[in-house]
Amino acid sequence: MEEGKNNRGTIMITNDDGIDAPGLRALVKALLDTNLYNLQICAPDSEKSAVSHSITWLHPIAAKKVHIDGTTAYAVSGTPADCTSLGVSKALFPTVADLVISGINMGNNCGYHIVYSGTVAGAREAFFYDIPSISISYDWVKGRSNLNDFTLAAQACLPIISALLVDIKNQRYPQKCFLNIDVPSNVANQKGYMLTKQGKSLIKMGWKQITSETEGRKMLSDMTNAETAAHADVNVSSISPESLLFAREVKGSQLDHDDSSDHKSLQEGYITVTPLAAISQAEVDCQNYFKDWLQNVSESPSSSAL
Repeated sequence: MEEGKNNRGTIMITNDDGIDAPGLRALVKALLDTNLYNLQICAPDSEKSAVSHSITWLHPIAAKKVHIDGTTAYAVSGTPADCTSLGVSKALFPTVADLVISGINMGNNCGYHIVYSGTVAGAREAFFYDIPSISISYDWVKGRSNLNDFTLAAQACLPIISALLVDIKNQRYPQKCFLNIDVPSNVANQKGYMLTKQGKSLIKMGWKQITSETEGRKMLSDMTNAETAAHADVNVSSISPESLLFAREVKGSQLDHDDSSDHKSLQEGYITVTPLAAISQAEVDCQNYFKDWLQNVSESPSSSAL
């Protein structure tokens, strides 16, 4: 029995919604139900949405062992990138996972939001260590989606996870990318997988001035506002009376109409599969412009701006 267990592929799971999030728990259950994998969990002990690829640098982080049936699990006081880095370091688990999965996030991670995403960062951190990884997000729609959709999303991604582990075992997996997967809101009627590229979609954010810390409603990980007022994350008594308080609010959307973009294909009902890397390169026309521009600057170092 133990020998068979040792021959299984090992998957490490993290996220940015926190270790108790329904998306992570649905993914864990779906993987356990296959009876094919050893599962390690190293996830934040609280919500860390939209922290991007931030890491803890100036102080230690705490890892508390928690009970999740069929797994070895730790709740960590750090960011998603911290969790992945710790989880693959051999300082926490005795073995390094074959595959790291970050998710399932509540809310899609397409377009420019990939930059903000802690979910994507959890997978990107594994990529930095040359460990195959994927981030998974479900396009949660407030008032229409329900918790069972996370189960359906996890089940819909199982063939990709299984195929990746086969390629990893056979040393065919390409090391120059990781995968970002977004599952459509109508997951029960999803149209299948679609290979896409990162687009330029964006939920535009603004600010409004408020008079107290509890006046602004808490923004959820799906970028909608909670119905109840936010609890203060700072000591209100320490805020100077002269200070101005501001809260974020949604101002609108910037859509991407490119047929091959992740967001457009997601809205059409496809499970989007987007290969990503860690290097962000500007468009070719920008490279060409600044090549000549920098040459001119070098030739005229003392010229003043007009």
